[in-house]
Amino acid sequence: MDNYAANLQEEIAYLDKTVEFIRRELDARSGDLSEKKKKLIASRKDMWENTVHFTDDFTRLTEINQYLSEVNSQTANYSNTLKRIENYRKMVDSPYFGRFDFTEEGYDNIEKIYIGIGNVIDHKTHEVYVYDWRAPISSIFYRYELGQAAYKAPAGMIKGDVLLKRQYKIQDSKLKYFFDCSVTIKDEILQEILSRNASPKMRNIVETIQKEQDTVIRDTDTELLIVQGVAGSGKTSVALHRVAYLLYDGLNSSLGSDNVMIISPNAVFSKYISSVLPELGEENVVQTTFDEIISNAFGSRFMIETRDMQLESVISSRDNDKGSIRKKSIEFKGSGTFVRILDRLIWYYAYRMIEFEDVYFNGVILETRQQLKNRFLNDKTGIPIVKRLRRMENMILDKVHPLQKRRLEKLEEIVANSEGHEFEIKSFSRLLSIKRTTSFLARLQRFTKVDYRHLYKILFNQRGLLFMLAGELDLPRDIERIISSTKQTLQKDQVCYEDCAPLLYLKSRIEGSDLFSEIRHVIIDEAQDYYPAQYEVFKLLFKDAKYTVLGDIHQSIEKEADNLLYNDVSEILNKQKTLKLFLSKGYRSSYEISSFAQNLLGKKQDFISFERHEKEPMVVYKKTPGLIYRAITDDIVDYLQQGYESIAVICKIQSEAERVHSKLNNLTEVKLIKPHDGITEKGVWVIPSYMAKGLEFDVVIVYGADKANYSSEFDRRLLYIACTRALHRLVIYYSGEKSPFII
Repeated sequence: MDNYAANLQEEIAYLDKTVEFIRRELDARSGDLSEKKKKLIASRKDMWENTVHFTDDFTRLTEINQYLSEVNSQTANYSNTLKRIENYRKMVDSPYFGRFDFTEEGYDNIEKIYIGIGNVIDHKTHEVYVYDWRAPISSIFYRYELGQAAYKAPAGMIKGDVLLKRQYKIQDSKLKYFFDCSVTIKDEILQEILSRNASPKMRNIVETIQKEQDTVIRDTDTELLIVQGVAGSGKTSVALHRVAYLLYDGLNSSLGSDNVMIISPNAVFSKYISSVLPELGEENVVQTTFDEIISNAFGSRFMIETRDMQLESVISSRDNDKGSIRKKSIEFKGSGTFVRILDRLIWYYAYRMIEFEDVYFNGVILETRQQLKNRFLNDKTGIPIVKRLRRMENMILDKVHPLQKRRLEKLEEIVANSEGHEFEIKSFSRLLSIKRTTSFLARLQRFTKVDYRHLYKILFNQRGLLFMLAGELDLPRDIERIISSTKQTLQKDQVCYEDCAPLLYLKSRIEGSDLFSEIRHVIIDEAQDYYPAQYEVFKLLFKDAKYTVLGDIHQSIEKEADNLLYNDVSEILNKQKTLKLFLSKGYRSSYEISSFAQNLLGKKQDFISFERHEKEPMVVYKKTPGLIYRAITDDIVDYLQQGYESIAVICKIQSEAERVHSKLNNLTEVKLIKPHDGITEKGVWVIPSYMAKGLEFDVVIVYGADKANYSSEFDRRLLYIACTRALHRLVIYYSGEKSPFII
């Protein structure tokens, strides 16, 4: 028997042994689950039947707490068993994907370490069948070739030698093939995985994590980790695997899924990535968008423009004067300069605009105007203005209460001496007392209440105020028109998207914010699309959190961006331990599509394409839009017959996508993605370019790539984003004159 055949028999035997163990565990745990469910229901029933539901009695509270402790224990027991069952069900078809043989320095024995998405351990014998990919020792598989290696264990650095590295293709509990490799991920595995069709949901990449990606995933020391990654480098996948790793490592630091937040560019993308963590055996963490943060903070107080509405407006009006002013307004209100003006506005309000008054109640002076002002300005606690004023208000009201008490005592004396009119006198006097107190409170709140939106309006309404506060700061050339347009919008009780971050900054600085006090780690995706003002808001909302910030400066939408952007992020978030990493290898698109996209970009970037070769992109001219619709319909039929399951027709903006969808839907079945929808199934989708960011499709068909549609640098970036969504095929249609970016 040759060496490969012997190894094959050995591997088949080990796989059969592992699968058999998992199946036994599934059977046993399923039986346990039924019993644990019964105990949980019984403990909850006991608590309900044997304790009071409301009490102030300390003894009864202690009794309730004992029952509650038992219920919590039974719940945790049930949940842990259920989670283990779910993990084993995922693993039984493919328990592991890799193996390395390791001998620790100073020892002769060889450990065979099998790597999978979770641990498979016999707790009776302590035999480890499979190690979780996040375990410290598993890092060797991703980071080292044959020879010397080391990993960071709880006890310190462990050194040794890697003697063998092996990768597997296991499906339906059967070994399809294996091969030995000297580097972490051999091209065969990557080629096979990257050649697959796209999925409606993002998939995990534990089988193909690269060395540089593993560095990002396992970093636990850095407080601010900034990752610049080219299109298709797996930035978001890496971030999600980093979350899974932090939750795994968080067993030691008590980091739970409710302590982590992912800020995605839009709701479509949030839904697209929602399956990765469950695939890895973890609960989903809090996912949100900046739009949702704004909505939660402001409620329904005024009409708020969304990000997609802003983009539609900016893109569609880019060539006219109004669009130009809007773009300058967006840049100004997102700038660090405007944040400094807002800081000065807050100071100016505190020192110059609060009109303190002498406070009287029933003819008795409680506080003079100067006493109140001195107390407010000399407050060294550092608490926000609203809380300082509220505390001052409560202090004054505490002085009012004794006066009210004396009035009520006098009232009782009057009632006692009256004959027959006690009720009328009492009711009238109390009403009078309430009215006086209400009136007093209204007078008091003339200077103790602060409205952040009113203050923002004053900035634009009070002539000359913004210029005075700006001082030596550089203002846009069209600042007068920006002020005028903002004033008009605010008067209509409408808030443009670019005003949301400044308003939220003012609100948080003036009132303080405890919205996200439990969040300890924040993932910010598509970092290049946020402005300094938004990062200032993040700093206020997530005061004590660590950050992972991911972006690609070449995929910014309405603004130019370069690597200096990350310097601004670092300076604003101001963490002691900051690390910047670069992912320069693209894995999503074929080599031909990647090369086409790089030429389209028109500038050199540090980009290395994974060499997966497929057909060249096609640029196709058609005389009329009607002919383009028919050609796209024929393409859709053809590509579906070829076995491609995910096709995107990418238009420039939503209104164009709606028009194209209407036309195509008369010819074939296509679905339209709207701003708050998600891609829940395979098929043919029509989507605007800016909403496709982060997504991927087997086939991308770009509609309307003519000069009239794509001619500015802004347009170039949108076209680049659209083309880099394609995995296997890219077709670009235009009529009229071709976009100058397509060479």
